[in-house]
Amino acid sequence: MSQTIRAEIITIGDEILFGQITDTNTQWIGSQLTDIGIRPTRKTSVGDNRKDILSAICGASERADIVIVTGGLGPTKDDITKQTFCEYFESSLEINQEALKLITDFFAKRGRVMTELNIQQAALPTNATYIPNLWGTAPGMWFEKDGVIYVSLPGVPYEMKSLMEFEILPRLQKRYNQNIITHRSVRTIGIGESFLATQIADWEDALPEHIKLAYLPHFGQVKLRLTGSGTDSTQLNEELQAQIDQLLPLIRENVFGFDSDELESVVGALLTKSSSTLATAESCTGGFVASQITSVPGSSQYYQGTVVSYSNQVKVNILGVSPQTLETYGAVSEETAREMAEGARRSLNTTYAISTTGVAGPDGGTIEKPVGTVWIACATPTETVTQQLKLSGTRKINIELTSSYALNLLRKTILKALPIEA
Repeated sequence: MSQTIRAEIITIGDEILFGQITDTNTQWIGSQLTDIGIRPTRKTSVGDNRKDILSAICGASERADIVIVTGGLGPTKDDITKQTFCEYFESSLEINQEALKLITDFFAKRGRVMTELNIQQAALPTNATYIPNLWGTAPGMWFEKDGVIYVSLPGVPYEMKSLMEFEILPRLQKRYNQNIITHRSVRTIGIGESFLATQIADWEDALPEHIKLAYLPHFGQVKLRLTGSGTDSTQLNEELQAQIDQLLPLIRENVFGFDSDELESVVGALLTKSSSTLATAESCTGGFVASQITSVPGSSQYYQGTVVSYSNQVKVNILGVSPQTLETYGAVSEETAREMAEGARRSLNTTYAISTTGVAGPDGGTIEKPVGTVWIACATPTETVTQQLKLSGTRKINIELTSSYALNLLRKTILKALPIEA
C-alpha cells in the first residue's frame, strides 16, 4: 500500500475572514487532491497579515507533505504572499522574464495599458519554480524545502482551477503515483440520517477495508458516498457497483438517484419519459419549487408554469379554491392544498400539479398550526395525494425542505402510476 501523502490548504485574504466572499477554493482543491490519492488533512484561512501567513505556513510544513496556498498574489499593497514566501525561503524578488512576457501579451491582447503594479506581478522569489498563468496576471509558484512541496496560486477561482488542472495536479500525480481513489454516491430522501444508518448497519459493517462510507445530509436528503481506493480502476468500479447492488434492496424506497443526480432532474426525466406535463401552485414556498424545476435544462418540454398564490384572493380567483374551504379549514390545510393542486392542473391543463401551503416562519404560527406546519399535494388525472410536513428549521430551510418533499411526492406519484425506472 502506498504511503499516505498529506496536504494542507491555506487561503489568504481579509475578504474571506470578513465574510465578504465565500471560500469555494478549499472545497474544490480538497476534492481534486482526494481524487488523485492525496489526503487533505487541514485547511486554514488567514488575513493579509505577514505574521499570520508565516505562522500558517510554518505550522503546515510540520504536518504535511504538500502545502497549497491560494490568494494574496494581486498587484495591490495588501497582497503580500510573495514577500512572505521570500522571507520564509530566505529569498528575494526578481522579475521573471517569462512571466513578464506572458503578462505583457495578456494586456496587449485586451488593448489595456500596463502599470508598474502590473509589471511587479512578474517579480517572483528567486528560488520559486514559475508556473505560467494563461488565464490571468498572477503567476503560480512552486517551492520545495526539506521534503515539503509548497504551491502558491491566485485566489480567483477560475484561474486557480486552471492552474491546478493543467499544471499542479499532473506534477503531483507524477511525483507521488498514488492509488486511484473513486467515489460513488447513492442519493436518498425521506429518511433521517440516524434511521438510515440503523437500517444499513450490517451492510456498512461488512464493507471491505479499502471502501469507506460517508453520510452527507442536506435539506431532507442524505447522500451515501462510497469512496474506494486501489490500483486497478476497472476492478475498483466493479467492487463499488457490487456494494451498491447489495445496498439498494435495503433502502430502495428512499433512493431517488445516484452520483450527480439532483431530485429536480430526476423528476424531469420521469416527466419526459412518460410524456407528461407539470404545473405548480405555491403559497409558502413563494416560487422556489418553480425555480428548482426550471433550473433543469430542457424543462420547458414538460413544465407549464406556476401560480404563486400567496393571498387567499389569488387562491380563490385563479386556482378556484372554494371560499368555504378557506373559511372552514384555513389556508394551511389538507383541503386547501388539495384544491390548489387540482386548480393548477385544471387551469394549466397538465398531467400533474403539485401545491405547497404552510407556515414557513418565523411568524404566523398558532397553537393549532405552529411554524413549520406545511401541507403539500400532488394532483393526477385520477387522484390527488396529500402529505403533511412538520418542519423545525428557519424560514429558508423550511422553504427548501418543502420544495424537496413536494418534488419527491411528485416522483413517487409518477412511479406509482407509471412503473418507470428513475
